[in-house]
Parts: sequence; structure tokens; C-alpha cells
Amino acid sequence: MEDVTTVCVVLFALGFGYTNGFHDSANAIATSISTRALTPRVALLMAAVMNFIGAFLGTQVASTVGKGIIATPEGQHGLVVVLGALVGAIAWNLITWYFGLPSSSSHALFGGLIGAALAGGIDVKWAGIRDKILIPMVISPVFGFFAAFALMTAILWIFRKGKPNPLNRGFRVAQTVSATAMALGHGIQDVQKTMGVIFLALLTTNHVDADGGIPIWVTVSSAAAISLGTYAGGWRIMRTLGRRIIDLDPPRGFASETVAAGVLYTTAYVYAAPISTTHTITSAVMGAGATKRVSAVRWGVAGNIVLAWVFTIPAAGVVAACSYYLLNPVLG
Repeated sequence: MEDVTTVCVVLFALGFGYTNGFHDSANAIATSISTRALTPRVALLMAAVMNFIGAFLGTQVASTVGKGIIATPEGQHGLVVVLGALVGAIAWNLITWYFGLPSSSSHALFGGLIGAALAGGIDVKWAGIRDKILIPMVISPVFGFFAAFALMTAILWIFRKGKPNPLNRGFRVAQTVSATAMALGHGIQDVQKTMGVIFLALLTTNHVDADGGIPIWVTVSSAAAISLGTYAGGWRIMRTLGRRIIDLDPPRGFASETVAAGVLYTTAYVYAAPISTTHTITSAVMGAGATKRVSAVRWGVAGNIVLAWVFTIPAAGVVAACSYYLLNPVLG
């Protein structure tokens, strides 16, 4: 029974990775598509490939997810806790995708883990959540907003005498680089979250050692799941991120992607913090857009997005807790 449940948890984790891919594909490429720097299918293929490559460029974030959020549960009961967490995260991904809201798949997973752990009587590592999730959750979008505002201001000053049409053509070319960097950063951050939750399930059943490395099959399967999901595309969220917040031009798209990619690399390699790619790129888009004029940003849409951010962790946690209570009598 335990082996069957382990396989089930792994499949649900890969399912989460797939929903993460099509939910968050907008993060890497919506700005490039909206500015016509890349065609949709080329952008999706590029993002899928970069997501896959990013999975092999580190495991710091995966270790944080696997060992730094909740105490490792044990046996069949522990598997039910992890399964409940995944159900909560997937449910929130699908709900926000339906309404076209770029919420965080990462925070949906964290909320799911916290909710299922509390329901199942598993200790939550609140200090780790504070240091690795809550503080970066606040700092990264604030930094992304002001850094993108500053970079875009510098671009406007440097190219103040340039002609618009040649500049737009040049920045469309530059966006192929910044979008690639953003997609790679998404792979480094978000594929590792799927890897981390599979690693947690394997720790639960003693299939791996806590101090051992993540098995290669976990890395490959997690990368494949999120890459396939990315290529499927999340068009609802792309429209929100690429057009409904602000009508982006190529220079602002370049500034947004460059800043967001830099934040993703820094938090992954320097702090091992599993931040939200969604929060980072969305706030960067707002910051770059605000240089046009403050009213150019559709703050009503931005407000709805921020509300989704606020409710993601508790909402996914509630769904995960309910899922645990339903699953435990059957599988526990």
C-alpha cells in the first residue's frame, strides 16, 4: 500500500509541475509576445527548453522545499500529508488559471504543505518559512518594482535622442536574450520546487537519505513535466500579464525581464530562497510601466492580482487541509 501511495504522490507532484508550467509560462514569455519580440510558438518552445535546462543548474531551492518547510513526516501517514498538499496546490493553480490571475504556483505549494501538515499533526518549521518564504515574498516584488523602474528610467535617459522605430527593433532583439534568461531562471526556481516535494515524499518512506542528493530521475521527470506544461501555454494569464496590466513596448519588456531574471538567479544561488517568479515579473512589469506615467498601469487589475497573492497561501492551505481529512480515512 505504501509503495502504491508513493507512486501516486509522485504522479500528483508531476501533475503539479505540469500545472505550474502552463500556469507560469506567462512569466517568461508574455512580455516578449506582447511586444512582438517573439512569436507565441517560438516563445513557448524556447521557454520549455530553458525550463528543462534550468532544472540541472542547482538543487538549493529543492532542498529548501524538501527539508525546510515542514518536518519530514513518516510512512503512509506522511504520504497522505504530502498528497493533500499537492491537491491543494493544484486546485489553486487551476482556479487562478481559470480567472486569468497570475498568482504564485510556488506559494500555492507552500500553502498546501503548511495546511496539510497542520491538519496531519506534523510540525511546521515557522522560522524557515519566515526566512525563506515570507520575507522574500515581500522583498522580491518590492525590489522588482523599483529596480525595473530605475532600469527603465536609465534606458529612457540613455536613448533619449534615439528614434522610436529603430530603438524598438533593437530592443525586440535584446528581448530574445532577456526572455531566455527569464525562462532559464524560471526553470532554476520552479522545477526545483517539484523536485523538492518529490524528494520530501521519498524521504517520508526512506527511499532516499536526507543528506543524499536528489536522484537523477526526479530531476529529469520534474523538468519534463514543467516543460510540457510550459509548451501547452497559459494564454489566459499571458493576456493579463502582457496586456491587461499595461501595454508594454520592447524597452519596457526588456527592462522587466532583465530585472526579474536577476532576482531569480540571486535568490536561488545566494539565498536558496524559493521565491515566486510570478510576483517578481509582475511587479517588474508594473515598475517599468510606471515610467510611462503612473496612470498607464491599470491599478485595478494590479489590485486584483495582489489580492490573489495575499490569499494564495491560506487558500491553498485550506484546500490541502480538507483534502487531507478526506484522504486520510481511505489511505492513512
